[in-house]
Amino acid sequence: MFSAFCNCLYKSNSPLSRAFHVGKQFANPSTEDIVFRAICVNLRQRKWKILEQMAPSLTNSLVNRVVSEFRKSPKLALEFYTWVGENNRFSHSLESSCAIVHLLVNWRRFDDALLLMGNLMSANSVSPLEFLEGLLDSYEICKATPAVFDALVRACTQIGATEGAYDVIQKLKVKGHSVSIHAWNNFLSHLVKLNEIGRFWKLYKEMVSCGYVENVNTFNLVIYALCKECKLEEALSLYYRMLKSGIWPNVVCFNMIINEACQVGDLEFALKLFRKMGVMSGDSVLPNSVTHNCIINGFCKLGRVEFAEEIRYAMIKAGIDCNVRTYATLIDGYARGGSSEEALRLCDEMVKRGLMPNTVVYNSTIHWLFAEGDVEGALFVLSDMIDKHICPDQFTYSILTKGLCRNGCVKQAFKLHNQVLEEHMVGDAYSYNILINYLCKSNNLAAAKQLLSSMIVRGLIPDIITYGTLIDGYCKGGNIEGAVQVYENMKKVEKKPNLVIYNSIINGLCKDASLDAAKSLLEASQRIGLLDAITYNTLINGYFINGKIAEAFAMFSEMRNVGIAVNKVGYNILINFLCKFGCYQQARELMKVMILHGIIPDYVTYTTLVTRFSKNCSPEVVIELHDDMVLSGVSPDNQTYNAIISPLVGEKSAEDQV
Repeated sequence: MFSAFCNCLYKSNSPLSRAFHVGKQFANPSTEDIVFRAICVNLRQRKWKILEQMAPSLTNSLVNRVVSEFRKSPKLALEFYTWVGENNRFSHSLESSCAIVHLLVNWRRFDDALLLMGNLMSANSVSPLEFLEGLLDSYEICKATPAVFDALVRACTQIGATEGAYDVIQKLKVKGHSVSIHAWNNFLSHLVKLNEIGRFWKLYKEMVSCGYVENVNTFNLVIYALCKECKLEEALSLYYRMLKSGIWPNVVCFNMIINEACQVGDLEFALKLFRKMGVMSGDSVLPNSVTHNCIINGFCKLGRVEFAEEIRYAMIKAGIDCNVRTYATLIDGYARGGSSEEALRLCDEMVKRGLMPNTVVYNSTIHWLFAEGDVEGALFVLSDMIDKHICPDQFTYSILTKGLCRNGCVKQAFKLHNQVLEEHMVGDAYSYNILINYLCKSNNLAAAKQLLSSMIVRGLIPDIITYGTLIDGYCKGGNIEGAVQVYENMKKVEKKPNLVIYNSIINGLCKDASLDAAKSLLEASQRIGLLDAITYNTLINGYFINGKIAEAFAMFSEMRNVGIAVNKVGYNILINFLCKFGCYQQARELMKVMILHGIIPDYVTYTTLVTRFSKNCSPEVVIELHDDMVLSGVSPDNQTYNAIISPLVGEKSAEDQV
């Protein structure tokens, strides 16, 4: 009988058999089982000090088991995973990281999942495709959902891994999986933000060809891309395509088109759309605070603040509260137009309405008060800012430094700079650059160089603007050796010179009559693709000044051969020197060529020709030249006209009367 019982007991499918084995397992638990149970018990009670004692026993297998055990308590599972990761003696495996990501996504804790994936890909150098493989391997075990793939694409775009995001989308397609329209929207939005509009259109077409059904966010992205290309009519026509597709536009759709119209100065288009929003959407969409702020900003940019105020009153009448941005835009508009009293009135009004001006509002007001030369007013606004416990930022200090220097309060600017240094508010070269620029313009290059040394001693790295400012200062001061020395120092710290720096040195070399060196530098900048019309104009002018006429015209021809269009300054240089050499007819013909190329002569052209012709040609020829230029769209320079043309016209009238 006992034998029969034993046979029954050891049958593979017998419940008693399974119970016996389980009992045996609990009777002789492994070390991992004991640690696992101890961790679970103490984790539930968050006894981290006791858990610290178990840290040396942790393995990836154990971590995975604990995460799985707490799959219904995502917060506790994440706390445990984070605690383990902070232990210097332990490094998470990709498997355990994927397990916690699946768990978090299943519980819709997307922010936690995105942060975790972003950190792993950026800090731990796990590639997006490696992460995807890990998620696919654990997909079935963790009972995951496709939302995890959308989350991975979003994590890639958040850390700027554009190619990684696209690779994930493509790899999923190969593996028989796919991301949702939401992931595609996220990726396309990322491309638009990077201003990669050409690639946006290519991948948008690819997405549509894969059979994805566009939603309102997709259409909004397409409208945004069209607005980026200033295609307002196309953006509006897409609105009607949305309606035909059965998708009702939201306020974001209208706001994007209205904002772009305001950005390009087409207020008429913006206002038409603004007023028809209700009709066009069947009263489902009405202007909100963002819509009104776009229109207000558009008017302020054009200097039409009174119209912007009308929009604000309409906004209030519609029951929409003005926010800080509304006031900030209007305050900047008034201050920009020189109406500082109105700007300050609005500051007071917004405070009465319970809105506190932010640093943007204060910075704008201070900037424009300095621009008006009202140093006292600017410092009063700064005092008010501090009284209201609005902490000045780096932009505030930069505006103050620049404003004080421009208004001749240099001692105050340096005093402020030293205070800011003591409070460790300077984090980059920006405010130093302002002071160095002022010292260079004041021809105090020794002090500028001393300030550069102080900057380096304090551990701040000079940027390309710092070096460029010093080089320009030395060149304008005629100290080409000093400029070259700064240039060499810049190269030693591996700072690549930009176009402005090359042009400054070429200008300095031309003034120093070192034309061969200037030509060599132009050739060097040409090899790396850093040259423009200014580069050529500078050298052409240098050749003319030093009497090298053939070289000047050769450089003029070279400029056109390399595809750089001759601009107004270039033509004026040539016209000036043709007149100097007595080639008046050629100078006049060159002006006609200038007009044929769509470049309207300016007051410099006018003054050069009229002045030179008046000294060497008959009054009739001078008046004829004046008339030709005016008919060609040139605005005469008042001083030149009154000094030369007006008396000649008077003489001619007197002769005609006789």
